Amino acid sequence: MTTTASTTNEPVADARALALAHYAARGILEHVLARHGITFQQQIALRAALNADTPPTPDELVTQVRGYLKADPDDIRTTVDELLAKQLLVADGAYLRPTDAGRELTAAVGAETAPLSARVWGGIPAEDLAAAGRVLALVTERANAELAALTT
Repeated sequence: MTTTASTTNEPVADARALALAHYAARGILEHVLARHGITFQQQIALRAALNADTPPTPDELVTQVRGYLKADPDDIRTTVDELLAKQLLVADGAYLRPTDAGRELTAAVGAETAPLSARVWGGIPAEDLAAAGRVLALVTERANAELAALTT
């Protein structure tokens, strides 16, 4: 697929622009996470457990996080073990549940990142956000399909 820049020199969305935006935003989050002694991958796994409709098993949590991050399952299992060791998750039989400390950490990170996110996203017209959302959803769908084809 070929894209061309508009005649008004507006930036064109492409893989590089997406990556630069992702890493800039992730850099903000990782800065906040570091102050709390948690990594990006740990935060993703903890949030997945917190947002689950029902408590996940370790394998279900690994599968979900792998779907988000495309990370190695063994690395994600290590991350889950780290969350258990930090007592941010607790094993309840075959299931994992967030602890009060895990909920408090997630709330604290959310409170710290909220004003930063507001400054990053603030003032962007709703129609631009809607268009970007549609494009990003399509790119995600297509990239997931390509990755699936490469790994089957």
